[in-house]
Amino acid sequence: MNAKLCWVDLRGLGDTKRAVCEEAIHQRFDAIVADDPADLAALPPTVTRVLVPDELPDDVGAADLVLVDPRRHARPDRPSGVRLAVTDRESLDLACELVRGDGPILLSFGDPTNIPMEIVLAAGARKTGTIITAANSVEDAVVHLSVLEHGPDGVLLTDPAPGDVTRLAARVRAPSPKLDLVTLTVDGIRHVGAGERACVDTCTYLRPDEGLLVGSWAKALMLCVSETHPLPYMPTRPFRVNAGAIMSYTLVDAEHTRYLSELTAGDTVLAVGADGRTRRVTVGRVKIETRPLLAIDATAPDGEPVNLIVQDDWHVRVLGPGAAVLNTTELRAGSEILGHLPGRERHVGYPIDELCHEL
Repeated sequence: MNAKLCWVDLRGLGDTKRAVCEEAIHQRFDAIVADDPADLAALPPTVTRVLVPDELPDDVGAADLVLVDPRRHARPDRPSGVRLAVTDRESLDLACELVRGDGPILLSFGDPTNIPMEIVLAAGARKTGTIITAANSVEDAVVHLSVLEHGPDGVLLTDPAPGDVTRLAARVRAPSPKLDLVTLTVDGIRHVGAGERACVDTCTYLRPDEGLLVGSWAKALMLCVSETHPLPYMPTRPFRVNAGAIMSYTLVDAEHTRYLSELTAGDTVLAVGADGRTRRVTVGRVKIETRPLLAIDATAPDGEPVNLIVQDDWHVRVLGPGAAVLNTTELRAGSEILGHLPGRERHVGYPIDELCHEL
């Protein structure tokens, strides 16, 4: 997905205007929106200065871009785009027409439903211009960016409080980096009796070469594959990873871990592909049930011991090099599994440097 544009709106702000403006510059927001040319005059050239006036002035000052309501104003003789509030069928039809153009368009939606936005985004699917939607909270902005999967080109944060700009930047621009995967060599497998294991059911169709990194020790994790591959006696469940015993660690982002037992509906975990690509996915449910358990012992290339305890059943699978799907009960000494070595201990999920032995 292409990087999303982040704009902030100074209109209507009182004493917090300066603080929000400085925060947006510090967070490298793409544009700052104002209705008064004076609010744009001192902004640096690193940010696009967008004027959205109630009435079009004769002098737009330092504005790099002027957005006008096409129902009220003629386009000025300088870089410009349009803005439109979608509040009824007539304005929705006009928005669908305007998004097919080649200029920027700022849209706001009056009703608490995403349906009008979906219609406009569908109408502009083959557009060459830029669609920005106004959102009045960080949470709403994040929702906008997932409408019809890809969302608009960017969001305008309206009525922000100090700190909102930073929170939006963290939510929208936080990358999900590729992880360095290594090949772990299996030493052997052991039947270790019964215990509770967790299936992590996500709200996402996981890919055939995608799963969760899970391990008994935080410093070394194995890649458990999703149930996207055919199984005898039962249908595939492409949203699920039969991940491991409840005390196992898994990554919730590239740095932080959680125990499988801690995950609940609405949390996020890190889905990882066999090539190391990652994406955060939402947990819909965690199923914890008592099952026979199997311990997988392995060794990393640097000699680091690795352990994972999973349900003792043929259909529980891990990924090997080349995205090979391996049934855990058929692993033998010398089998190869993909894994990741975070390399640091954890305290309540955070990486730390301290003496810690995990056995």
